[in-house]
Amino acid sequence: MNRNVVGIALLVAGIALLIWGYNMSGAFDSRVSRVFTGSPTDKAMWTMIGGAVLAAAGAVQLFFRR
Repeated sequence: MNRNVVGIALLVAGIALLIWGYNMSGAFDSRVSRVFTGSPTDKAMWTMIGGAVLAAAGAVQLFFRR
């Protein structure tokens, strides 16, 4: 039971970070950065990467039991 709660919390937090990072990538400063460098700001990228890692950890916690 406790393991499921941790997995759900990680999954929800990861999805929230993914959405937040995606929204940050469409912000004005990220669009300006994309014009000059071809990629969004580092903050947006790291937020999406962190969200993906947390979501993956939550999914593994929920679906793969020992």
